[in-house]
Amino acid sequence: MAGLLSVVGTPIGNLEDASPRVRRVLGEADVVLCEDTRVTGRLMSAFGLRVRLERCDENVMAEKIDQVLGRLAAGERVAFVSDAGMPGVSDPGQRLVDAALDAGERVEVVPGPSAVTCALVASGLASDHFFFEGFLPRRRGAQLARLAELAAIPGTLVIYESPRRVAETLANVAEVFPGRRVALVRELTKLHEEVVRGLAPELAAVVAAREEVRGECVVVIAAPDADELAARRAEAAGPECTLEEEIAAGLAAGEPKSALAKRLAKSFSLPRAEVYDAVVAAAAR
Repeated sequence: MAGLLSVVGTPIGNLEDASPRVRRVLGEADVVLCEDTRVTGRLMSAFGLRVRLERCDENVMAEKIDQVLGRLAAGERVAFVSDAGMPGVSDPGQRLVDAALDAGERVEVVPGPSAVTCALVASGLASDHFFFEGFLPRRRGAQLARLAELAAIPGTLVIYESPRRVAETLANVAEVFPGRRVALVRELTKLHEEVVRGLAPELAAVVAAREEVRGECVVVIAAPDADELAARRAEAAGPECTLEEEIAAGLAAGEPKSALAKRLAKSFSLPRAEVYDAVVAAAAR
């Protein structure tokens, strides 16, 4: 029989969200590849399944791909899961899918819960157009720069964040989007699921006042209204800065050199190595 790579979406909190198909596919697999064998082990135990588990996270993905392709070529059924949600969404799983497809192997997706769509609907904000950003840069300067880039997108923004950093991120969101409504959605599908909404500065203040925030968080930012969108587009169409000016501004904002070079190389359509050398030279002055 031909091999099969099954990309399986797993519950993001509530085990009752696992479909009969999810349980069947995991049970029929010759091996289940996962981020953390302990996390997936608990899931398999809850389902009453005993299948071989192997670690396949971002640190070992590159060295695992050839091995997985060999198994698929030998006719094995390989299931691939993340700790929660759909593999390939804000994690390195897409590399494995790409490799399997390039090798002509069969790939199926077994749908499961998604924090992106759950949070978007739970936020109550418009969902006809949205942009999933995933995790923002951690450093403040780089994060503010990325939020400014996202400001002109004519749709709702969906961002992942850890509970340890969410207060700081919301403060930055309030700085860049002071007039927009924002929702913090956390502990999705769990007993203490919570949605807190308000204008960005108000929500930032509410979360900053808490002693602790628990659970994985999703921040949903409303799309710009017509006036804001027009103003941002007009601002973007203003006098263009030179590469040197953009480098100076990025360094002054504390943006990491590598991230700055990557961003500007894309903006100016230049080789990344060339821009990085210019960034390093500017930083040394």
